[in-house]
Amino acid sequence: MVSLKVEDLRYKYPDGTRALDGVSISVKGGEFLAILGANGSGKTTLLKHLNGLLTPESGSVILEGKKLSEHKPKEVFRKVGMVFQDPNDQLLAPTVEEDVAFGPTNLDLQHEEIMRRVENALELVQMSEYAKKTIQALSYGQRKRICIAGVLAMESEALILDEPTSGLDPEGVKTVMKLLKDLNKRHGITIIIATNSVDLVPVFMDRVAIMVNGRIVNAGIPEVVFTDSGKLEDVKLELPQIAQLMEALRDKDKLPLNSLPLTIGEARKELVNLINVGTEALISPEL
Repeated sequence: MVSLKVEDLRYKYPDGTRALDGVSISVKGGEFLAILGANGSGKTTLLKHLNGLLTPESGSVILEGKKLSEHKPKEVFRKVGMVFQDPNDQLLAPTVEEDVAFGPTNLDLQHEEIMRRVENALELVQMSEYAKKTIQALSYGQRKRICIAGVLAMESEALILDEPTSGLDPEGVKTVMKLLKDLNKRHGITIIIATNSVDLVPVFMDRVAIMVNGRIVNAGIPEVVFTDSGKLEDVKLELPQIAQLMEALRDKDKLPLNSLPLTIGEARKELVNLINVGTEALISPEL
């Protein structure tokens, strides 16, 4: 399971825009990390540095103990694959099978090995039956899954995705996120996503890093990072919706919550417990 480390990364676009301003973060092998931030916070720019699509002005990206520049580009792309926000920027071949085969073909593999990887990758994203379909025949969500399959066919150990749920309907969001969770937990693939969808984080991710103005201002497990709604507002983010409700019940209605639930499941348990305690108090005999 591949590990990545970013040390004091700085980057400025040719027009003078400062996109990264001293970013440092470590990603453990097998971790599911969310880079959370408002539009323009530097999320996409950071992702593009993780597999060498952009070269930093200063600072380093370290892959398995060596600077990215010390690895051969082909080795980096094999270990760390990226899925872009818009699948139409990534899909190049006429058919699904040809597109997923593009990466392995460039690794100079035998035809039998290429096809084995294509079949395995399509099975992982539940798109095997679409192998002979044209790209134009696919829905937007299906195209996103084919992009993921193209990276999986490279047998990458880390998968980085820029806004993987943007443009998807609720069912599409659920499908893609369950797929990524499965790849992470069952197959051990390190996954890093950039998102501004705060509600997804506590449900699917192990850890979250918050970016603002090209810097990471907070990082940790969601239960810790989301304890202070005021700090989130400062960086133009909000608590997950269920947490907003529970915070209002705690602060405005004085509901005695032991913690601030971040998911529907956690909130349900907390409320059921409070109801049970209240019921027991009502029926307890007087001493």
